[in-house]
Order: sequence, then C-alpha cells, then structure tokens
Amino acid sequence: MRKLDRKEFEKIVKEGIRAIPEKFLRKLENVAIIIEDEPTLAQKKKLNLHPNWTLFGLYEGVPQLERGANYSAVLPDKITIFQDPIEALARDEEDIKEMVKNTVWHEIAHHFGMDEARVRQAEARKKRNNSQS
Repeated sequence: MRKLDRKEFEKIVKEGIRAIPEKFLRKLENVAIIIEDEPTLAQKKKLNLHPNWTLFGLYEGVPQLERGANYSAVLPDKITIFQDPIEALARDEEDIKEMVKNTVWHEIAHHFGMDEARVRQAEARKKRNNSQS
C-alpha cells in the first residue's frame, strides 16, 4: 500500500474524531490531537517501550479524573496519532481508517481517566457488541 500524504491522513484522523459519540466530544477539555510520523525517542523512553512494540497513539497530559480544583492556565493535553506505524500494519486504506478510529477512541479514553487495563476491557466489550450486531 502506498504511503498517504499528510493531508490524506489528517482527513482520516478527523473522520476518526467525528466517529466519537457527541456526548464524549462535548466533554473533551484542553486537549490537542496531532499527527506525527512516529514516536520520538523521548516518548519511547518515557513509556519504557520495548523495541518490538508498535505504538499507534499516545496520550500525554493530566486525565480529567485527576484534575484538581487548581487545574487552570495549563498547556493542552496532547493526543498524538502516529502515521508510520499505522500505515506499516494496515492492509489498505479502509484498514487505516479503522485503526485510526480505534486509536483516537483509545487515547480519548485515557484523557477521561481510564487506565490501560480499563481501556482494553472497554475495547473488548465494544468488539463483542459490534460482532453481535
């Protein structure tokens, strides 16, 4: 599969954001969603990322559930979607769209305070519900 140019990939990320239910989008607070080719060395080190692991997205910030009364005047949280790893594992453009949609959902769940285990459980439930539909 050919590599998408950044504009094409941005369009897919915007579609992934629009796929999030409105009740969650309305509650997103102080978060920027950006695209990078791949994780930086600093991001990999911070996560203690094993060399064989692939990272599609990353949430960096203070989850809403952890924000105290004094949380104000801070830089936005950041959700980064990594284009190269997604494209490397995708079979086609439809696969990219599905992977991006799932990655955006996953990282937004972290923004709302879900840890990795809870996000994985929610993803498994979502997958079961979709297969029963």
